[in-house]
Amino acid sequence: MNTLDPSPFAARRARLAESMRAAGGGIAVIPTAPERARNRDTHYPYRHDSYAYYVSGFTEPEAVTVICCDDTVRSMLFCRPKHEEREIWDGFRHGPDAARVAFAFDEAHSIEEFDALLPKLLAGAPNVFYSVGFDEAFDARVTRALNAVRNMARSGLSAPTAIRDVRAMLDPMRLVKDAGEIAIMRRAAAISTAAHKRAMHAARPGRNEYEIEAEILHEFRAGGSEYPAYTSIVAGGANACVLHYVSNNAPLKDGDLLLIDAGCELQSYASDITRTFPVNGRFSGAQRDLYQLVLAAQDAAVAATRPGTAYNLPHEAAVKVLAQGMLDLGLLTGTLDAALELGDKREGGYFRFYMHRTGHWLGLDVHDAGEYKRGEQWLPLAAGNVVTVEPGIYVRPAADVPEHFWNIGIRIEDDALVTENGCELITAACPKTIADIEAWMRA
Repeated sequence: MNTLDPSPFAARRARLAESMRAAGGGIAVIPTAPERARNRDTHYPYRHDSYAYYVSGFTEPEAVTVICCDDTVRSMLFCRPKHEEREIWDGFRHGPDAARVAFAFDEAHSIEEFDALLPKLLAGAPNVFYSVGFDEAFDARVTRALNAVRNMARSGLSAPTAIRDVRAMLDPMRLVKDAGEIAIMRRAAAISTAAHKRAMHAARPGRNEYEIEAEILHEFRAGGSEYPAYTSIVAGGANACVLHYVSNNAPLKDGDLLLIDAGCELQSYASDITRTFPVNGRFSGAQRDLYQLVLAAQDAAVAATRPGTAYNLPHEAAVKVLAQGMLDLGLLTGTLDAALELGDKREGGYFRFYMHRTGHWLGLDVHDAGEYKRGEQWLPLAAGNVVTVEPGIYVRPAADVPEHFWNIGIRIEDDALVTENGCELITAACPKTIADIEAWMRA
């Protein structure tokens, strides 16, 4: 049963209605995600759609939030009806009557009535606010309803003349987290921090990557999170040079580093932490040099993460530090200006060893909703944004690369809450300096 406070979700629906009215009014249709078959008669664990959850708080499948905005505003939820037999098999359902009260909707109806009621709701609405392309089957239902209204034109009914992407209105809202969202994300960060610390204690030569992943997943669930926010990366040695390595099935070797990119999801909100540490508890000289470089790049990016700063500036700050370090360590030759100018060109530029951005939005999705640029301008950061800060360096074997750096992959990632005066790393409790990591692994 629902134990969440419904008022933030109702407030978001009201804000969305204001944006709809400014755009001419109409009806918003926001379905949740469909269930997906895994094989034969089993399904993947169900996870609701983030947009639908953001405006409803409702987590059951087969649900649609509808907001009607004309002279007045009405919010309604379509959901599965109460069904004693199905609840015996699948668990509790709110049903429309209980859901309307629990989630503070004006109306609630059975999802079985949706296809019949939608044409009536669309009739006379100037716009329909809907995300075309998310679900082809649901797109077809909306199209059928629109055609049904058009076929009633001789009765004096008119269909919406425009379909507007409701995500374009919700994305800016989702970018700025409220106090309740921030509190959940802090808790998610604490659970993920505990998981990374557990992994550092568990790692040793001879164990397997999947054993360390199991330690992480145990801590996620024991801490109260529902799921991993994404498939965990547990990459030892050369595997750390594969950015999205998820096989997690290789033995850990003495002298190698272990890169872990893992975060839990708590009450629908993601955390995202990466730590890189020595399997045997002690950094070698080459590992230490590259690690200090990545840590310095992160420090530079964190310092640039503040309200009013263009989103791209933390990345540029990190890149400048990384490129200079690559020159100092002999990974690149030439000048800093040349290394930066070549940029994403693989020959001579930093991109050869650092080929991803320094962060992304974080929230209900691990790569959260929201634009990064508007036209040619990077969006400015604002208080309430949550971003990751995750520079890295990945050195594959090559004839022109010093051999002592071969197969070293390092990434350091924290979750940063933009504040009024700068930013706060809500994952700062996870050991990160060389001294802290080595001390924690000895403990």
